[in-house]
Amino acid sequence: MRWTIKPKPDPSKVARLSKELAVDSTTSFLLAQRGIETFEEAKNFFRPDLSDLHDPFLMKDMEKAVSRIEEAVENQENILVYGDYDVDGTTSVALMSSYLLSFYPNVATYIPDRYEEGYGISYKGIDFAEDNNFSLIIALDCGIKAVDKVAYAAKKGVDFIICDHHRPGAEIPKAKAVLDPKQEDCDYPFKELCGCGVGFKLIQALASKKGATIDDLVLYLDLVATAIGADIVPIVGENRILAYHGLKVINENPRPGFEAILKQVKKEKLTITDVVFIIAPRINAAGRMKHGNHAVTLLCETDINLAAEYAIDIDTYNTDRRDADKRITIEALVQIEENKEQDRLTSVVYDENWHKGVIGIVASRLIETYYRPTLVFTKSGEMLAASARSVKGFDVYNALENTSEYIEQFGGHKYAAGLTLKPENYKSFKAQFEKVVEETIDPKMLIPEISIDSQISLSDITPKFYRILSQFAPFGPGNMTPVFMSEDIQDTGYGKQVGEDKTHLRFTATQHGSGKIVGIGFGLGEHIELIKNKKPFKAAYTIDENEWNGNVSLQLKLKDIKP
Repeated sequence: MRWTIKPKPDPSKVARLSKELAVDSTTSFLLAQRGIETFEEAKNFFRPDLSDLHDPFLMKDMEKAVSRIEEAVENQENILVYGDYDVDGTTSVALMSSYLLSFYPNVATYIPDRYEEGYGISYKGIDFAEDNNFSLIIALDCGIKAVDKVAYAAKKGVDFIICDHHRPGAEIPKAKAVLDPKQEDCDYPFKELCGCGVGFKLIQALASKKGATIDDLVLYLDLVATAIGADIVPIVGENRILAYHGLKVINENPRPGFEAILKQVKKEKLTITDVVFIIAPRINAAGRMKHGNHAVTLLCETDINLAAEYAIDIDTYNTDRRDADKRITIEALVQIEENKEQDRLTSVVYDENWHKGVIGIVASRLIETYYRPTLVFTKSGEMLAASARSVKGFDVYNALENTSEYIEQFGGHKYAAGLTLKPENYKSFKAQFEKVVEETIDPKMLIPEISIDSQISLSDITPKFYRILSQFAPFGPGNMTPVFMSEDIQDTGYGKQVGEDKTHLRFTATQHGSGKIVGIGFGLGEHIELIKNKKPFKAAYTIDENEWNGNVSLQLKLKDIKP
């Protein structure tokens, strides 16, 4: 594990912020590090305001999209809301369909079957639209590369509006409107919206034409916040505003579907991390293990009793998903060992019987053991399908572009992507992918990095400091939970390995004989020797609260320790 300390901000800016905000220097240091340099910027950061959202009509084709939907309503056309089967896709479909149904009845939803149709827009979905007299499809979280499919739909008299956030290819589909801020000729000021975020901008534009304001749309922000968390987009700019207010909705006025999930996990207040690890996996599990329609049904349900029933089903899918990903991860690790591939620069594994719904999770798990770009393949119809995951700093999407001669289809982001290829191309692809990574990766990227915001003393960790720190939330890419480092720490003498298998580390830390604070390090049990006999050591950690028997205390959540 390598520790890197982030560059220090300009001391004069830190001092000025401290004075203007009346906060300690560590707080102003962290703000300046995040590019916040004035009182106004700090106010916007700590109190994100919905009035600061951009005008949706700044997005290319927004006027066209609104006009086509208004035309459909006027002519009593049937509208099909189409989205992918993951969290971003299903929340987008729930958002768009429930908004349209609030004033127009002729709206239905369509989630492609992960196994029969695969990712994105499918010919089967278009045929369904034609057979059932849908003349307009609004596609969410997919479609930016569906050039042939959109052309196929046009021949059948089915129009498309595409709302996507993935990188476009060389050719843009000839839809009635294409909303994607990543298009080169789109001047929309914020480029990092998730699919549900783009969908929200469309309903914002539609609502404004009806005389509604942003306040009338707050009830939909729980869906947007969930998609932002699950899709790991940067939580800065517009995403921060949407996530901040969406979390408020989840915590204060959740829709019945979320309320039913929350009752199962018995959590009082949810952070964006809870959304990522509690809500998102359950919504995802429907599309992974059964069908994404189950997630949309849960998210759109208005009856709490029915929502509770659906939530039980989805919880079962989530349990099945966990069992499957554990088993497949073990099998993949065995495969790497049997093939003697422990020392490669990539992990590429395949088994035709692996469950397609969990291969993305398995890829992430493999990176915990072998820290390198990873692809997990399984059989999907006549093709092989894979999920790709990357390590910090390495663009796996670009690497796939450089192996595209062996790929049938691919799409995604810098750190996560999906692809299909013909079985006969698997070995050639695997060799080429290893070669591309070898030629392009910085060797440092293959060592896990802990990025440290600031070095502090344990005496700096006070309830007041933690209260201010908590207001930096919601955390995520672009605004990660601050990581601190402290040196010359000692255990009071009672540190021990904990957990059923003794894999975790727990100790009480002091520094220079003053103060005491508990540290817990998950998976750090093997470092017990470093803290024995009151030997001094240094620790990298985040700060959080521990609640036990009604008592709340601050603790260090350890990332690593070193002599």
